[in-house]
Amino acid sequence: MTRPTERFSSRVENYDRYRPSYPSAAIDLLKTRCGLAPGAVVADIGSGTGILTELLLESGALVIGVEPNDGMRAAAEARLRGQARFRSVNGTAEATTLPPASIDVLVAGQAFHWFDVDPARLEALRLLRSGGFAALLWNESPPEATAFLADYEALLLRHAAEYAQVTASRADEASMRRFFGGVMELATFPNQQSFDFEGLKGRLLSSSYAPEPGHPQHEPMMAGLREVFRRHQHGGQVVFPYRTLVYFGQLQLPGH
Repeated sequence: MTRPTERFSSRVENYDRYRPSYPSAAIDLLKTRCGLAPGAVVADIGSGTGILTELLLESGALVIGVEPNDGMRAAAEARLRGQARFRSVNGTAEATTLPPASIDVLVAGQAFHWFDVDPARLEALRLLRSGGFAALLWNESPPEATAFLADYEALLLRHAAEYAQVTASRADEASMRRFFGGVMELATFPNQQSFDFEGLKGRLLSSSYAPEPGHPQHEPMMAGLREVFRRHQHGGQVVFPYRTLVYFGQLQLPGH
């Protein structure tokens, strides 16, 4: 598999345009339970093209986007150009380059499965001020799959060799519990996108496991996607549902 920090280099435009955002209720939770507030210093680790960063900035916080992929980081810088409270940093979860005890809230949106858990935990403990919170956000398939999602997943299992491996590693509770030091809470919220066919195609190609043009599985996958869209569209749109998961808590020191 391609190194995690390089997996999205060819997918930046689709990622920026077609990946889901996060519901306002999830951001409200960060405000009421995790210390997201005007003037708070937030590190968005694996900030990608700035989808979550943008929502965090709307709270009045100072947000540092930490992103190792050059293309993704450049897209976030273009998206958030002119935002005085935004800073962009070339770093990783394991080595952010940020000073110690400089962060009030640490978040990661759809990125934690790429982290090396133990070094990332040590780095988070180094960064967070006393009492600081961390939150790991995910947009995942809802537990009761719609007919559209069932067909879409079957298509991926047929044509995208890495799909099962990548999705199995996401939102892995044991890894996240290790990161937090044992104590974490979970809140869930409904979320969705609506797509025409071009949007659905872009959403699929934003995923790191999707075969790209030139790959032998690309054209068969696109033909299958067109058929899935035809079967499930209403008025030229399909609804792509998610369940937004927010795992949050204060990182526990060993022995506490």
